[in-house]
Amino acid sequence: MTIIVTGGAGFIGSNFIFHMMKAHPDYRIVCIDKLTYAGNLSTLESVMDDPDFRFVRLDICDREGVDKLFAEEKPDIVVNFAAESHVDRSIEDPGVFLQTNIIGTATLMDACRKYGIKRYHQVSTDEVYGDLPLDRPDLFFTESTPLHTSSPYSSSKAGADLLVLAYHRTYGLPVTISRCSNNYGPYHFPEKLIPLTIINALADKPLPVYGKGENVRDWLYVEDHCKAIDLIIHNGRVGEVYNVGGHNEMRNIDIVKLICKELGKPESLITFVADRKGHDMRYAIDPTKIHSELGWLPETKFADGIVKTVRWYLDNRSWWEPIVSGEYRDYYEKMYGNRK
Repeated sequence: MTIIVTGGAGFIGSNFIFHMMKAHPDYRIVCIDKLTYAGNLSTLESVMDDPDFRFVRLDICDREGVDKLFAEEKPDIVVNFAAESHVDRSIEDPGVFLQTNIIGTATLMDACRKYGIKRYHQVSTDEVYGDLPLDRPDLFFTESTPLHTSSPYSSSKAGADLLVLAYHRTYGLPVTISRCSNNYGPYHFPEKLIPLTIINALADKPLPVYGKGENVRDWLYVEDHCKAIDLIIHNGRVGEVYNVGGHNEMRNIDIVKLICKELGKPESLITFVADRKGHDMRYAIDPTKIHSELGWLPETKFADGIVKTVRWYLDNRSWWEPIVSGEYRDYYEKMYGNRK
């Protein structure tokens, strides 16, 4: 079995590669990554010399390059993690999100049609559903919840999802889609809430929190997400969407306070900044479908997962310290410096 994993030098993609190589040691894994700001080749250092692993630096929008790779590898399964994924960046520059997330998806599926594959899997997000009110804790996103996007990022992901389902209906392409809640864990890029808070707290720097920090997210430990995708690509029904949620709803402000407590840092470091445009208030996923059909449930409670994540950042400074400089530092200042 040969699996092409796109965006495999990123956060979730790299964790998925590690999971698959451990769970299926007889598989060949081919990683495609453009190595943009969030793609880090050092993340894959431990598997680069494995004979069953191949890394190819490639933009999924590059039709000629994608076609050539498919001709060489003849993949059985394609799992598409490759995406521009940061909401703030999408507000600053929507165009690149449309290009990568929609055109790139189409490029991959055209290659899948040409060379024949057993499964194309699209990794999506719960953000395509919009948000839920804070005063209705009884409401959850299901697979039948209408798409109601709030940002250029979530709109581009919703557009890609619709395209994937259209390719299934029009061309009979064997597809599945998973929509996950917020992931956290090892190798999470430092611009995201949890690693940003950990890294800033370690340096006794301000901890920026949007608005009043009341926004609620459902948090999913990345390893649990990888196990869910593994189940879907092998046993999920073709043409179906599966919601993957962690049953771990937390307010942003409470997460930041929890990290402060874990690191022994004062809450006085917390700095409230002007809220993001169109900021969704609450995400919450109902994962009943994937549980009833495939037997999946999240295994990691947030209280345990956040401790493991903090420890990982303490033990792996050599991974994240080079990132927190240069272009990222300039971007950080641009996004948060003028919001006070």
